[in-house]
Amino acid sequence: MPTDYETVIGLETHVQLATESKAFCADRNRFGQDPNQHISVISLGYPGTLPMLNEQQVRFAVKLGLALGCEINERSTFDRKNYFYADLPKGYQITQDENPICLGGTLPLRMEGQRSVALHHIHMEEDAGKSIHTEGEPYTKVDLNRAGTPLLEIVTEPDLRSAEEVDAFMSGMRRLVRWLEVSDGNMQEGSLRCDVNVSVRPRGQAEYGTRCEIKNMNSMKFARQAVAYEVDRQIGLLEKGEAVRQQTRQFDPATGTTSALRDKEDAHDYRYFPDPDLPPIVLTDAFINEVREEIDVLPWEAYTQLQRDFRLPAEDAHLLTEDHDTYLTFLQYAEVSPDVPALAKIWLNRLLPWLTDERLSPTELPLDPEQLAAFQELILAGDVAAATASAKLLPDLLLSPGEPFARAEELGLLQNSDADFLTEIVDTVIAEFPDKVAIYQKGKKGLIGFFMGEVMKRSKGSAEPKETQRLLRERLG
Repeated sequence: MPTDYETVIGLETHVQLATESKAFCADRNRFGQDPNQHISVISLGYPGTLPMLNEQQVRFAVKLGLALGCEINERSTFDRKNYFYADLPKGYQITQDENPICLGGTLPLRMEGQRSVALHHIHMEEDAGKSIHTEGEPYTKVDLNRAGTPLLEIVTEPDLRSAEEVDAFMSGMRRLVRWLEVSDGNMQEGSLRCDVNVSVRPRGQAEYGTRCEIKNMNSMKFARQAVAYEVDRQIGLLEKGEAVRQQTRQFDPATGTTSALRDKEDAHDYRYFPDPDLPPIVLTDAFINEVREEIDVLPWEAYTQLQRDFRLPAEDAHLLTEDHDTYLTFLQYAEVSPDVPALAKIWLNRLLPWLTDERLSPTELPLDPEQLAAFQELILAGDVAAATASAKLLPDLLLSPGEPFARAEELGLLQNSDADFLTEIVDTVIAEFPDKVAIYQKGKKGLIGFFMGEVMKRSKGSAEPKETQRLLRERLG
């Protein structure tokens, strides 16, 4: 991008909530069911039916708002947003326009340097159904299972400046909604998606450029590609002296380009008006405080804590705070660990992959904190080689938990530092390879690795490495 232009991006992030039922009726809220199974006269918009508020949606909205530092609106209202799609049965969407439930707030980004994105508001609404376009068929199918699914829409200020910041924001929001257990945050299933509003302006200009909205981005990769293309497209128009039209656009992953769907609607096009069937939501301080007590540490606080208290590298802290259960469980093990940075490597390289393969949660790890600490002590004391402990002892303990020292002894993995035992093997190896000894003594010191390997082979891996190497150097002169 030419340096004389600045990108300005605002996001509208949609989060499907993990409630049992839909936003305004008792239909089950489930993904992946056969089409049109979870529907009713209410979600189908039959005349004379009335919506009923889902309290869990309100609770989740307040919970997310508190986590993001929003002002909780103690009196919020619902409105009707009127537009027609085949998969919008009522011909309007129940949403919040004038008085959303959360105002302001920020989301810290996990990027180099301290950076937070300012939010404008969060509002509650319902999702539309799904239109299915099958290639070769002359008609469109409509699945209304999703119609009425409870949503939160998080609207940012035009506060982002690059595709990388969009990626960091969406990653952070996915992490947060999973952490709070308000949504599974699954982008592939549409539980988390965003509309990206992109504009460019000459650097230093205060006035924003004309924005274009790219709809329904449900992939970090596609969002980055869409922003990059749209920025180049808009700059190209301005460089040719042409105007950017305010449009709603779609992204084609196959070509990496955006294309116009329609000229962008303004608020008056939707003919918002207060929903006459839903009374205002009035929240008490007691309710808000009750929800606040459900929130403990937040992911960005946990990320900082692991680096500060345990001196973990940023990447290790990042991976250990992707999931709330992983973070809390790791803390329990860290409390008794003799070496927390080494414990983090064991968690990331061995335990989490094993848990994933076994389809277990971190809380179901078969080794308790004391057993894992004892496992680490074996390595630190030199009783078992680190590589051997990781490759042989740990897998055995995961399959059948027990006392690590006894299990290492049972498997013949304990290292032997007995001088007589090691001296006998070292002397045998040196006597067997006089030609190698001569080459070593002429200055090819790298052959020490060859002699170490032979000693390990004869000791079946039990020779203590440091003492073995000291004896070899002594005997080889």
